[in-house]
Order: sequence, then structure tokens, then C-alpha cells
Amino acid sequence: MLTALFVTLRIVANPLSNVFQKQLTSRGAHPLVVIAVTHALLTPVAAALLATVRWQDLDSVFWMNMVLCAVLAVVGNALLVYALKEGDLSLLGPINAYKSVLSLLLAVVLLGEIPNIAGAVGVVLVLVGSLFVVDRAPGQAHGRALLQFIRDRGVQLRLAALVFSATEAVFLKRAILHSTPLTTFLFWSILGLPFALIAVAALGRNDGGSGARQLAANVRLYLGLGLTTGLMQAATLFTFGKLQVGYSLALFQLSTLVSVFLGHHVFREKNIRRRLVGSLIMVAGAALIVSLGRSKPENPVQADAFLPLGKSVDSKGRGCADPLNGSGIHLHAV
Repeated sequence: MLTALFVTLRIVANPLSNVFQKQLTSRGAHPLVVIAVTHALLTPVAAALLATVRWQDLDSVFWMNMVLCAVLAVVGNALLVYALKEGDLSLLGPINAYKSVLSLLLAVVLLGEIPNIAGAVGVVLVLVGSLFVVDRAPGQAHGRALLQFIRDRGVQLRLAALVFSATEAVFLKRAILHSTPLTTFLFWSILGLPFALIAVAALGRNDGGSGARQLAANVRLYLGLGLTTGLMQAATLFTFGKLQVGYSLALFQLSTLVSVFLGHHVFREKNIRRRLVGSLIMVAGAALIVSLGRSKPENPVQADAFLPLGKSVDSKGRGCADPLNGSGIHLHAV
């Protein structure tokens, strides 16, 4: 029952967070300011829960992974907000299915693993679904429409964000293995703030005055963003602690359908029927990839050989297998 609650929260909170991000950028908010304020809202809540942390159990491996998570999260989420500023939510939401394709490609490049039939079918479904999602002019060839889709600035930014979020997921999972989902969430919230502020100072300093006025005028939207982002990240981490990661990510793909619905309902975006059909196909493909797309490696340690710090066991000598999952962190879990 609790696991179902976590999954449901993740499916709903993620696209709602995107709605708030898009609304804020449409009102003139700088994407970096949006990320900084999100972490600023989460930090006091996380700080209030630090008393639950078993500090003596947090080793150098955990801290190194969390710092890397914070950097990757700020960059990836900033790119996502830039993408939402440029494109439709109902178009960018389905692109999340490409994360599963990326993980499959990483497995080929880093581990030399060849996708099985289910993985190949999943990739084809993701590509076919993309043809329905993309807007196509009358008489325009499918291939040309897909090329136009890939060249879209919002799509390119969203794909770049996927690379960072996929990499961040690897470090997050490793951090969980050295702590708990709650501890990982608390420090993800807190450590993201200084890096976001550095990014604002370096790239967004010209928007300081207008940013402050914009913040004051949209307090409710920022509060909604902080709440939904916190729920989304916490639900993600706690779900990883209850379910196998591949099954978790397969279920999370359902948030794509919520994104398409919200894109039409909130922003009055067009071609929703086609995008909904395409999203269903892409969700099926992504779910097939993350759950059945790769054969299990003969040597489980091989699957995490690429992971940060080059370790297959943690600093306390425990195997890097999640006791709840019964397996290590595999590339299809990105």
C-alpha cells in the first residue's frame, strides 16, 4: 500500500512540478532562479529533519556521490526548465521515454552488452511513438518531421537534461546504498542550494532586480513548485527502496500521460490526441526496455563496474547490492 502511494505521488508530482516551472518561466522567471528558489524552499524543511540522520554512518563515498548529485541536479533541472520555456509540455513530457534508450546505449558502449529482442522492440516503439508526438505538416514525410523534431531547441534542451538526470540517477542510487532514501533526499535538497546560487551569480546576475520582483509576484507558484518537487524526489527515492529499479522506472513512465493531459488542460496545447497516442506507444517501449530490455550479466559486479569511484563494495565492506532489490545498480536503471 505504501509503495503504491509512493509510485502514485511520483507519477503525479513530476508533471505538476513541470507545470509550475513552465508557468514561472512564461512570467519572466530566469530558469536558474527557479531552481535556486526550489532548493531554498526545500532546505529549511530538510534541515529540520537532520536530527534523524545517523551521521556516524555517512562515509566519504556518500558525500562524494551527494556532491556530484547536487551539481548534476542543478545543471539537469536548469536545462529542463529552459526546455519548458521553449516548448510544449505535452511535447517535452514524452521525451522522457528516451532516457530508457539512453541507458540501453550506455550498456552497449560501457559494458559491451547487446540489447535482447525486448530491448530492440522497445527502442522501435519509442521511435514510432515519437512520430505521433511530433507535429507534422500536411504531406510532410515522417522522416523529415522527425528530423525537424530533433532540431527543435526545446527538444534538444530536454534531451540534454536527460543526459544529466540519467547520470545523476546513478550517483543517487549509489548514495542510497551508503545511507537511506530519507538521508539522501535531505542532502539532495540542501546541497543543491549553494550550487544553484553559484550558477545564478555566474550566469544570471543581470536578472537580480527583476528576479526579486518576479519572486514576490509569484509566491504561490513557487510554493507549489517547492512542494511538488519535494514530493517527486522523495517519492522517487523511497520507491527505489521498495521496488526493483527497473520496475519503478517502468511505472514512472506513466507520468508522461499526465504531462500530455496537463499540457492541454493548463496551456491549451494542440494535437493532444496524436500526442496521447504517441505517448502511450513510447511508454510501452520505455517500460519494455527498463524491465526486460537487457539480459542479466553473468557477473553482477560487471554491471556496476562503470559506477563512480570504481567500487563494487562500499567502504564498510558490504556488497553494493540493494538488500531490497537483491541486485546491484544496473545501467538499465538509469
